[in-house]
Amino acid sequence: MDLQGRATISDGECDLLRVKLEELLASGVRKLLLNLAELTQVDSAGFSIVAKVCVTLRDQGGDLRFVGPNGGRALMAFKVLRLLDMIPTFDNEKEALASFRPKSSVAQA
Repeated sequence: MDLQGRATISDGECDLLRVKLEELLASGVRKLLLNLAELTQVDSAGFSIVAKVCVTLRDQGGDLRFVGPNGGRALMAFKVLRLLDMIPTFDNEKEALASFRPKSSVAQA
């Protein structure tokens, strides 16, 4: 899911984000990739939604990944709250999607 603009409580952006993520979870999505490259601003409401989705996914055997936080206020806020330490973050979508695949086990003879 590509996030663009702001994920803040003002103007209802967070409500839209929450609804979209809840729809994905309700449809059975268990692995979710959030593209943060175009996210310019996020506040506590946006972080709360992302954290709740992460916990829900993990409780259901899934997981959440981030791709492309490109700097600015949004990246700084993610770093300050240490979400980038808790949620695997990748520079590109290909690496992020590959991280969801199970590691192949090597058979020992």
